[in-house]
Amino acid sequence: MGKGCMTASKYFLFLFNLIIFLFGAAIMGFGLWLLLDNQSFIVVLNNSSGVKLACYILIGVGAFSMLLSFLGCLGAIYEIRCLLGLYFTCLLLILIAQIAAGVLLYFQKDVVNEELSKIINKVLDDYPGKNSSTEQALDFIQRNMECCGWIGRMDWSGNMVIINSSQLLFPCSCQNISLVVGNFSGSGFCEAQTPDWPVYDVGCAASVERWLHTNIAVVLSIYLGVALIELLGMILSICLCRNIPMELYTKVPKN
Repeated sequence: MGKGCMTASKYFLFLFNLIIFLFGAAIMGFGLWLLLDNQSFIVVLNNSSGVKLACYILIGVGAFSMLLSFLGCLGAIYEIRCLLGLYFTCLLLILIAQIAAGVLLYFQKDVVNEELSKIINKVLDDYPGKNSSTEQALDFIQRNMECCGWIGRMDWSGNMVIINSSQLLFPCSCQNISLVVGNFSGSGFCEAQTPDWPVYDVGCAASVERWLHTNIAVVLSIYLGVALIELLGMILSICLCRNIPMELYTKVPKN
């Protein structure tokens, strides 16, 4: 490899690592958003250890990608063979792990859907409870997506407050605003004048699934982009590493 090609490879590798750093920051930011945001649907899932674990994995992968890209930049600019070799090995392991994680998620999607349904039904039965952020997220979903319950309004039939009340109560966030006259509450329970609740007939499952699919598509797009850049980074790093002259550290002057 000529000197010009080595220089081009070095700076291309630096550029790829800069892109990996940005993608890593995006993945870590997405994981932090899922973990900390209290105004979206993901708050309802915070009772699931699997969801929290996925958030921590996203944060860890993002942080590690940023660190790895930093090492790759150093190895490329200063032409350090050991750093380039370490960089190539780590990229290979990450690529294998990403493929394995994608295959695992694909074959476990039914398990994820089942756990999701159980979590939502428990939230509906316990509302209102002690987890105010979960309740706020549920109200936000029903109010903004104009839906009621998971499959439909009857999902609320297991709520203990509604069952034990002598009044005809229904969740205020389900209230169909087209049937309301005057001010109305967006949380807690409201009293119905007739047994037929003035609420939305459609459940939130379809809208929530579209929300999840949209965000999963974003995550998968990021992962595919990262995987492509990782592959190009591996090719450039191994080519650059092979063409850096070996330092003769074992050369000792003879007596």
